Amino acid sequence: MTGPLRSPESEAIILRDHVWRGVRSRAAALAACTLTAVLVATGATPALAAAADTEPPTTPGPITVAAIDATWVELTWAASTDNVGVVSYPVSAQFEDNGRTWSTDTNSIRLTDLQPSRTYTFFVRALDAAGNSSPSTGPLRFTMSPGDDQPPGAPGQPVALDVTATGVRLRWAHSVENGAVERYEVFRVDAGGALTLVRDVSQYPPVNSTQLSGLTPNTTYTFVVRARDEVGNLSPLSAPVTVTTLPPPPSCEVRSVVRQWSDGFVAHLAVTNTGTTAVNGWTMTWRFSASQKVHGIWGAKVVDRPNYGLLRVGNTGRNKVIPPGGTVSLGLVASGTQLPQEITLNGGLCVVADE
Repeated sequence: MTGPLRSPESEAIILRDHVWRGVRSRAAALAACTLTAVLVATGATPALAAAADTEPPTTPGPITVAAIDATWVELTWAASTDNVGVVSYPVSAQFEDNGRTWSTDTNSIRLTDLQPSRTYTFFVRALDAAGNSSPSTGPLRFTMSPGDDQPPGAPGQPVALDVTATGVRLRWAHSVENGAVERYEVFRVDAGGALTLVRDVSQYPPVNSTQLSGLTPNTTYTFVVRARDEVGNLSPLSAPVTVTTLPPPPSCEVRSVVRQWSDGFVAHLAVTNTGTTAVNGWTMTWRFSASQKVHGIWGAKVVDRPNYGLLRVGNTGRNKVIPPGGTVSLGLVASGTQLPQEITLNGGLCVVADE
């Protein structure tokens, strides 16, 4: 079947429309290709291209310091190159065990809120749109400018805790400081006022106590504390604390009689002072499981449970003194199956007496 006849004018119009449609299609394709090329050249990678990118950027150039003050620094480095485009530079700074990270889309950055006279280590790496990371450049290590000429305030007067025959724990109130305290220095005050450094207490993390050991039994000591900030400014000395260590632990022996059942026992203990010096006031400890309970006690009173594996008891008003060769008797009714073992008298381990 043939269609209606078209006039020469109609044929010309149809031919013109086909030509224009072809021109428009080719122009659209060319524009899309041109746009893709521009995006790639400028680093604004299309999503599909970024997803397919597995090549990391090159390592940034060496880091240099463009400007610096007491609390900020401006860093710069040679830009990385990438087959698609670098989108950011993560910059990290490390001091001791602490670290911070910043990010910039250029090859320079100003880092603020830093500490005067503190030594930092800096690293820079490059990231592209697909998340590929270059190796880090650096490290660049340098010390910030000084900015603190004010010494810390004096620490609080130390308090002596947990005094034993050979040790003591000291605790004090923190110094007031406009910057940051780097450490506390603990001194022994010797005859004539001379100071002997016995402990450096680092402030990373901040602490205001220390354990001193290796002391001589039954000896009086005086200690003071001083603060040092990160610039090296020194505080005044704290008020002194004086403490006398305990006498050496007494020697002792113990006899026990125990009657035990499935989930409990009654124990009779006889502890003898085998030393040559009277014990004036005493505590005893022995093994005692966390799940056990004391149902009854005589000849002593429960003091505390210093940890989950011990029980500590102390003298009553009637048996405070144990003379040389003297014996104190006490008893215990408790749950559980852990019997009194490793018994100590004022810190000294008692020998199990021969029966």
